[in-house]
Amino acid sequence: MSGLRQRPGPTRGRGDLRPQQRLPSPIQEVYNIIPVQDLLADHPSLRYPEVRAIAAALLRPVLNLPAPTFITLAPHADLMDWLGVSFGFQRGNVRNQREHLVLHLANSQMRLQPPPTNADELDPGVLRRFRRKLLQNYTSWCSFLGVKSHVHLSTRRGNSNDLTRELLYVSLYLLIWGEAANLRFAPELLSYIYHHMAMELTKFIDQHIDEFTGRAFVPSISGECAFLKCIVMPFYRTIKTEVDSSRNGTAPHSAWRNYDDINEYFWSQRCFESLKWPIDYGSNFFDTVDKNKRVGKTGFVEQRSFWNVFRSFDRLWVLLILFLQALIIVAWAGTKYPWKALEERDVEVELLTVFITWAGLRFLQSVLDAGTQYSLVSKETPWLGIRMVLKSVVALTWIVVFSVFYERIWSQKNADGRWSFEANQRIITFLYAVFVYVIPELLSLALFLIPWVRNWIEGLDWVVVSWLTWWFHTRIFVGRGLREGLVDNFKYTLFWFVVLVWKLAFSYFLQIKPLVAPTKALLSLSVVRYNWHEFFGSSNRIAVVLLWIPVVLIYFIDLQIWYSVFSSFVGATIGLFSHLGEIRNMEQLRLRFQFFASAMQFNLMAEDQSLSPKATLVRKFRDAIHRLKLRYGLGQPYKKIESSQVDATRFALIWNEIVFSLREEDLISDREVELMELPPNCWNIRVIRWPCFLLCNELLLALTQAKELADAPDMWLWVKICKNEYGRCAVIEAYDSIRHLLLTLVKYGTEEYSIVSKLFEEIDFNVQNGQLTAAYKMDVLQKIHGKLASLVELLVKQKNDLSQAVNLLQALYELCIREFPKIKKSIAQLREEGLIPKNPATDEELLFENAIKLPDAEDADFYKQLRRLLTILTSKDSMHNVPLNLEARRRIAFFSNSLFMNMPRAPDVEKMMAFSVLTPYYDEEVIYKKGMLQDENEDGISTLFYLQKIYEDEWNNFMERMRREGMDEDDDIWTTKLRDLRLWASYRGQTLSRTVRGMMYYYRALKMLSFLDSASEMDIRTGTQEIASHHSLSQNHGFVDAIKPPTAKKFSRAVSGVSLLFKGHEYGCALMKFTYVVTCQVYGRQKARGESHAEDILYLMKNNEALRVAYVDEVQLGRGEVEYYSVLVKYDQQLQREVEIYRIRLPGPLKLGEGKPENQNHAIIFTRGDAIQTIDMNQDNYFEEALKIRNLLEEFKMNYGIRKPTILGVRENVFTGSVSSLARFMSAQETSFVTLGQRVLANPLKVRMHYGHPDVFDRFWFLTRGGISKASRVINISEDIFAGFNCTLRGGNVTHHEYMQVGKGRDVGLNQISMFEAKVASGNGEQVLSRDVYRLGHRLDFFRMFSFFYTTVGHYFNTMMVVLTVYTFLWGRLYLALSGVEREAKNQSVSNEALGTILNQQFIIQLGLFTALPMIVENSLEHGFLPAVWDFLKMQFQLASFFYTFSMGTRTHYFGRTILHGGAKYRATGRGFVVVHKRFAENYRLYARSHFVKAIELGVILAVYASHSPLAKDSFVYIAMTISSWFLVVSWIMSPFVFNPSGFDWLKTVYDFDDFMNWIWCKGGVFAEADKSWEIWWYEEQDHLRTTGLWGKLLEIILDLRFFFFQYGIVYQLGIAGQSTSIVVYLLSWIYMIAAVGIYVVIAYAQDKYAAKKHIYYRAVQLVVTTLTVLVIVLLLEFTNLKFIDLVTSLMAFIPTGWGLISIAQVLRPFLQSSVVWETVVSLARLYDMLFGVIVIAPVALLSWLPGFQAMQTRILFNEAFSRGLQISLIISGKKSTK
Repeated sequence: MSGLRQRPGPTRGRGDLRPQQRLPSPIQEVYNIIPVQDLLADHPSLRYPEVRAIAAALLRPVLNLPAPTFITLAPHADLMDWLGVSFGFQRGNVRNQREHLVLHLANSQMRLQPPPTNADELDPGVLRRFRRKLLQNYTSWCSFLGVKSHVHLSTRRGNSNDLTRELLYVSLYLLIWGEAANLRFAPELLSYIYHHMAMELTKFIDQHIDEFTGRAFVPSISGECAFLKCIVMPFYRTIKTEVDSSRNGTAPHSAWRNYDDINEYFWSQRCFESLKWPIDYGSNFFDTVDKNKRVGKTGFVEQRSFWNVFRSFDRLWVLLILFLQALIIVAWAGTKYPWKALEERDVEVELLTVFITWAGLRFLQSVLDAGTQYSLVSKETPWLGIRMVLKSVVALTWIVVFSVFYERIWSQKNADGRWSFEANQRIITFLYAVFVYVIPELLSLALFLIPWVRNWIEGLDWVVVSWLTWWFHTRIFVGRGLREGLVDNFKYTLFWFVVLVWKLAFSYFLQIKPLVAPTKALLSLSVVRYNWHEFFGSSNRIAVVLLWIPVVLIYFIDLQIWYSVFSSFVGATIGLFSHLGEIRNMEQLRLRFQFFASAMQFNLMAEDQSLSPKATLVRKFRDAIHRLKLRYGLGQPYKKIESSQVDATRFALIWNEIVFSLREEDLISDREVELMELPPNCWNIRVIRWPCFLLCNELLLALTQAKELADAPDMWLWVKICKNEYGRCAVIEAYDSIRHLLLTLVKYGTEEYSIVSKLFEEIDFNVQNGQLTAAYKMDVLQKIHGKLASLVELLVKQKNDLSQAVNLLQALYELCIREFPKIKKSIAQLREEGLIPKNPATDEELLFENAIKLPDAEDADFYKQLRRLLTILTSKDSMHNVPLNLEARRRIAFFSNSLFMNMPRAPDVEKMMAFSVLTPYYDEEVIYKKGMLQDENEDGISTLFYLQKIYEDEWNNFMERMRREGMDEDDDIWTTKLRDLRLWASYRGQTLSRTVRGMMYYYRALKMLSFLDSASEMDIRTGTQEIASHHSLSQNHGFVDAIKPPTAKKFSRAVSGVSLLFKGHEYGCALMKFTYVVTCQVYGRQKARGESHAEDILYLMKNNEALRVAYVDEVQLGRGEVEYYSVLVKYDQQLQREVEIYRIRLPGPLKLGEGKPENQNHAIIFTRGDAIQTIDMNQDNYFEEALKIRNLLEEFKMNYGIRKPTILGVRENVFTGSVSSLARFMSAQETSFVTLGQRVLANPLKVRMHYGHPDVFDRFWFLTRGGISKASRVINISEDIFAGFNCTLRGGNVTHHEYMQVGKGRDVGLNQISMFEAKVASGNGEQVLSRDVYRLGHRLDFFRMFSFFYTTVGHYFNTMMVVLTVYTFLWGRLYLALSGVEREAKNQSVSNEALGTILNQQFIIQLGLFTALPMIVENSLEHGFLPAVWDFLKMQFQLASFFYTFSMGTRTHYFGRTILHGGAKYRATGRGFVVVHKRFAENYRLYARSHFVKAIELGVILAVYASHSPLAKDSFVYIAMTISSWFLVVSWIMSPFVFNPSGFDWLKTVYDFDDFMNWIWCKGGVFAEADKSWEIWWYEEQDHLRTTGLWGKLLEIILDLRFFFFQYGIVYQLGIAGQSTSIVVYLLSWIYMIAAVGIYVVIAYAQDKYAAKKHIYYRAVQLVVTTLTVLVIVLLLEFTNLKFIDLVTSLMAFIPTGWGLISIAQVLRPFLQSSVVWETVVSLARLYDMLFGVIVIAPVALLSWLPGFQAMQTRILFNEAFSRGLQISLIISGKKSTK
């Protein structure tokens, strides 16, 4: 195809940025994975008969199908080609889907158990199962709408015609899906298209007669690109028009249709009536119709309001509100225990008021529904409007009914003066009404207890069912049958029951009951002398309300805290039972290493699958027993591994490959490789040669034991040595190695050779007869050991000192002959036994002199074995520090631990599920450039220097590797080894190259596993020897006095261990099972511009054969027309250049919705397999984890509850924790979320969604249901989680598996983290408005809904409420202090009992510590309790609490603002290394509105309260009450500087302040940006107010009114007020405001007019104004009660008022901007920002000025290694500057 349809275009044909080479001819068509077109090609995957069978099944039946009109098919055309021509599909799409189908069916057929009798034919069962899965959503849709499916197949089995039809139906769906582009986000729209095209296909192949023409039926669309132009483009244009009308997402969601609205139009019969087929383009669905007449929102209207939290989760709020009411009623009775109060009839009757409240809440819900969803009502949906009205009427009726019945109870009681029989009868009447009211709830409860009945009813598509449920909810396609099984139901119900009981008990005894007495006392305060003009009489009701508000808020949000606490312990318990954290470190691995070998064999080696299905239960039981044995070392499974040499060798191959991969990543050194690898058997050693780090010290221990038991029987000594398996192996290996070494050193055929042989024979004889201790002196062994060690050491040094070797051998001989035997033998006996030379004339002194042959220096393998022997002989320490690198230790510990956890057995690679990995990429870093590594920041620190300090051991290992690979000088690293250096740095950042390397480990692992699956014993035995000789790298650098051998073999990545043994089929097998697609959206543009990113991506393709790159190509046609194509490319190793595989035209620009999901969606058509793993650009993978992918994919076959999984969640390991303390806090928080948090969500709560990206999706399930993310503009800004919502709503099941982990990077600087938090919080704000959350809130059962709320949007909502609680508490205290109520209460000693309660209100922030509990618990589980506590304390010393409090502010600000005003947007966070000092102005811009202004407001409240509250006079009470609020203020102001490199450097602070002032005064020009001009930034900060609705503006103004309260409260406290409480005092105080603004305006006007040219006039105006101001102040001081201190106090009153006025003016900007007032508003706002800046920088400046703070801050911020480096660097740069 590439040859036929290649058109010249600006961004194509530049494969590898070198001169263009000849394209392949059409015959050798470029293929992706398998050459389907050419089945005779020499390709490893074509050896599988299944591939050929499927290709043949597509090819054969074409002859029997009706010929397409006007077009002749090519000679070798198959079913796909026939469909493509008949229905107008693109050739690229046909080729892509052909390979897709062949590959999938071949893989499925390979998995058949038992295998089909004829492998050369397509198995009908395989095709049938695939058709059912692929068309399952279409079938459900037909059933839902009550239309008949157009997939017509005969019921008889084995009909070959049926096989063809089935292939056609499946292929048709794939072709529609493959070309649908953006329409893939609307799965039911695809079902609609498929429905009609399947009908046309059926008519065409059955050769129906067309009723309109009377001729044979032909499809309504055909021809080149017909499907795209006639079907896809009209829908695409409609979506695009809607998106364009959203004004880039700033228009209200209710004003335009998003992807969901488009899709949900096809959930009702009207789509058939309106759109018809062939499609009626004049339908009011399309954009061809005027907007007013067009179809509006469908199914749901997203409205901005906090009421959405109530609407979506009304059941939760009803429960909490009703319980609150009940608790207050019971507490008000004043009994000691609540159950005592319930014995009183009055209380019982008062409790009935909860039903009136309940009915009231129902009415509120119905009003909210009508108020938000009214625009759904249209001519086509009249019943919706009727139901809205009816619901409100019914709710109102119930309110009236309950109120009347309730009033009648009390009137009867009051008339009778007691609870008479009549009064009780009226109670019973009320209860009858209640029974009728709760009938629906009782029915719901019954169905909750028998979930399968509810699932069955909801799954029925009967009209009767929809009539019966019409009152409760609209009938929708999703959200049906979501109930879980009984067991799961019981588990999460129990969890929430315990949490709720605890919460209600806590709330009653510690929140509500203690507040009752002070409330009663406050209400009974008779005469209160207010300090001000009181509008509401003197009932103290406002004071009571202010006392209760914080407590009520806490009551509503503390469930979040109790959820955190209980979920931590439940998660830890589940973790314990999952065997997490059993191997925490290398020491524990050492103890279990032999079981680890068996566990690896058991889990990673394919099991024999020839068993019949009946045997599966027995097999499961046997597996469980085997796991138990492995886990606890029962039955010594390692004995088996030694007896089976092949198993041992298999284990060695895998283990060594893991060790080599760690070496390639530079996590371990060459020396550590030798200590850790498991060498193959050689030198006739009789035992497994465990890695050296396990055998160290064991030989010396055995020698000591031999000395101690010198006279004991052999058996005793041997039993003692064998107590430790490693001791036994060390002794036998050392003995066998020494024998081999001595017999190698001594020349064969010499007398000395025979003496040595005889000596060993004698020792062997004594050992066999149990006579060793009887025959020999055990204490001499240590002398022999010393000489042997010297000999081996001498040989290792390769000094070729023959005389020394002879001396040592003679000394050994003397020891063995003379001293070692207990019985002295005469010379004659010795000569007779052949232990001395036969010829008496031979001088013993000259023994060995001419009989030694030193080994060849080139024999690297021999020296490697020698080094191992030396290590066993001499190592005295226990090598706890091998490997040295912490990351290597963590990975090995996790991997070994995971093999003892429960996981499915692995199938053969051939029989495993195929899968793909998909990574969306835009234009982030691929490989770091040289300049980026070298460029220094203002402190003289380069990125490379930073990396060298943080990863010091890895840098040393890298340099060692480079020297081994031929680097002579260290400076060569910047020349000959530059690419290696760039890659080394990139693998430590968050780059595409790191992600690609990680994901390609899957390919490498599958190739190795494929080899091991099929390798014979012979292959494995001979293979290990081959690898050993190849891998004798002679890594002599690690040894003292070592000399590098002349031909040190390279140990490069290109030929890693096992790959030397591959026979060829492994590549084909791995390619069929794994594809990696990176969707580099703008790669075409990057190539055209010759950017380095494109070169680097090409380099990655070149080095990774399974990597494919998809991108969007823009082809300019002239006249401004552009065509867009989805293109897939690969690097062709034969042609040595990039080649284009597929090119599929798109209907228009790719990005209509959010960028990332659109990018994923365009490339998903190029993925293959049953599963797809979504991986982000900031992720990594590890070779040892990739080995477990077969096991993980088997989970799709297991049942979890009543369903099989559709998303498999796996753990993440956050790898950025070592970069700085901030990164560590972030990683600790993230780690607990992605481990413990996800574990609890999946089991027992069953509400895990899809967060983040190592999750593995059931690919065919998702591709027919809208894909792996949602893409509607703004509402789906957190695109990932919507895949989870969609999955749950459509009946999927999400699980979580912890035996596998994927690396993940997180943001590391405060500004990056804050932008990330802002993005997530805004995303959660949008989720609150979304239909998915509303539906889950209503369709999940009661307790799953609780779980769902508290783990998604509820978490953010409650975080915001925490901050709101602090606000209400402080504003409440301020009111009580300024009004005088607090004084009166104190005087009448009401306050004393209230004080305890007030302190209780403070517990909320202290309870914030409980949110850190999951971190501590998870850490304890995985690393032990003490390390976890120490870790937590260390984090506190590094000011982690500051960071967590600060990020709480970020989340609150953005979550609240998004719900109110919108403005959510994707924020690129950078993900670089943060070693750069951020300027003060930059921090101010980022945090002024979210943190600084709020913190200053709270600070002012606290200060005013301190100066006016009688309670504050007692400093202890004041501190106890406000300490957590002060902590909040300090952390919000100081965190950006504490966590800013060089944040307390005095010079930098001075420069920063100058820079800030320049920014403040800079006038904004036309092209100015926010970082250059305050004015531009100020306008940008108000953007959200321009797009918000009327309610948003109103609420903003109401909130801003709080700033006027300062003035109202404080002016009455001033001396000038003369203790008057008249309203006139407040009104007169506004004169001050008017005067102040007037003065400012006059000065500003004078400055504008005179400052430049008539400076003297300007000075004169200043003088006059100053004189008048001073004169007025003097007169006031003289003639009124004004005190001088009043001038300072009044600032606290009037500055907030000014800010309030400015804030309101911003909301009213559309009306004020054109008036003269606006200039003044802008000028005043500038002054305020300057004032805030000075307030914020003052403490920073003070700390910078004090000595020692800068050094302390650096130590807090960076880990010590880098801190040291930083100090050194500063000294060096200081020296540089002094030169």
